[in-house]
Amino acid sequence: MRFSSRLLHHARLGGLALLLCLGLGATGVAATSHRTTTLALPSRTNNAWELKPVTLPDLKGNKRNLHDWSGKVIMLNFWASWCGPCQVEIPQFVRYQEKYAGKGLQIVGVGLDEARKLGNVARTLEINYPVMVIDESGGAALMREWGNDTGIIPYTVVIDRDGRIRYIHRGQMDDYAFQHYVKPLLDAG
Repeated sequence: MRFSSRLLHHARLGGLALLLCLGLGATGVAATSHRTTTLALPSRTNNAWELKPVTLPDLKGNKRNLHDWSGKVIMLNFWASWCGPCQVEIPQFVRYQEKYAGKGLQIVGVGLDEARKLGNVARTLEINYPVMVIDESGGAALMREWGNDTGIIPYTVVIDRDGRIRYIHRGQMDDYAFQHYVKPLLDAG
């Protein structure tokens, strides 16, 4: 069976579109994280402590406040139980928390889902950092306050020891981003 050149062209475009939707470049290699990054909130304060305080229940129902971890390098990570890329990055976050807690790293998850579902994921993936809970509609509003106008998750905001927002990552965060944007903040402390 012969394909016309037009049909072959459409097949190539469809394949390219599929690769891009999967987060892969035209070569099929995962796109590097620095394409999805920014270093500041757009036209807002760049100090986390000047924003409306984030006070939410954790997985056990206890009220937690982001200020509880001031003085640490915070990776504030928005995720959901149904989010595949979130579940891919969480095991790496668990390793980061274990390895760098002594240098002042504090990962704080904000789960946009029911506490029961988030708790199941937390147990399965052995999350070793606090997870605060908010429903999806409240989570969308909270993410907008933190610069995520698109609603993409996972979404991670890195806050330095002084409360300055130093890095924002849309989508699944990788080791490149951690080594270039988070680790120097830990090494400086």
